[in-house]
Amino acid sequence: MNPISELIQYLVSSLSLGGLYALMALGLVIVYGILRLVNFAYGELVMVAGYGLLLFGESPLPFIIVAILSVIAAIIAGVAMERVAFRPVRNSNAMTMLITSFAVSTLLQSIALLAISPRPRAPNLPSIFVESLTLGSLQVKIVDLIGIVAGVLALVSLTVFLRRTVIGLALRAAADDFTMTRLLGVPANRVISAAFAISGMMAGIVAIFWIGRTGQTYPTVGLQPVLIAFIASVLGGMESLKGAVLGGYVLGFLTIGLQTWLPQGVNNYRDAVMFGIVILVLLIQPQGLIRPSYSREVR
Repeated sequence: MNPISELIQYLVSSLSLGGLYALMALGLVIVYGILRLVNFAYGELVMVAGYGLLLFGESPLPFIIVAILSVIAAIIAGVAMERVAFRPVRNSNAMTMLITSFAVSTLLQSIALLAISPRPRAPNLPSIFVESLTLGSLQVKIVDLIGIVAGVLALVSLTVFLRRTVIGLALRAAADDFTMTRLLGVPANRVISAAFAISGMMAGIVAIFWIGRTGQTYPTVGLQPVLIAFIASVLGGMESLKGAVLGGYVLGFLTIGLQTWLPQGVNNYRDAVMFGIVILVLLIQPQGLIRPSYSREVR
């Protein structure tokens, strides 16, 4: 493969993976910005969408409808998670909410393990998830191209939603100063439910491409995505939506770059190298790559 083709393939793969990481990080940050909660049960929303692909995929419905229904299932699960598990402990300290998120994660994994199967299951996926587009010496996976488009559309749609709608403006205001937002008459329950719904939507979109890459879904399928989302959001800045996006793309480019250019003998240690680079960045910029443009209220 010539250098130009190799560079194009690297860019396509990095943009596709970085887009997924960015959506994962946004799903965490949009909840953290309001509740100061790192929701480690976020990975189970990916699991819900994954099992949605499995269950709905057994019907004669076209895949696009199956994908939409799976995303809707993740949205419903996110809203239900907030209403049943987090709303009763909302006024507790941060540690209580964090422990609650771990409890919800374990509970949902156990339900999936007992009700469906502890073994990996393969959803019915269309052939585009394994097909490649060949142009001369350049070979690009079609799903990577679709992933880039889907990631950009999701990010643009979320930006428009946050800037142009009433509930979007309320979400941005709540992320800045939740107490003042409530004093101004914005209903807290509606804003927080909207944040969890958006988080569920992001998890559902991620699940389609994440499971499309691996070809399998299982009770702990969301564990790696939630860890990546947390690392990307910390790298970009936990209190910044722009930082979450930037952190996701930086992590995506770094992951593909290390996989591509690390010597074969060192490639087994690429995760350690990547985390070492992330730690180095955080030592230089402890608040992440992008600092929030506002002063967070003292809670």
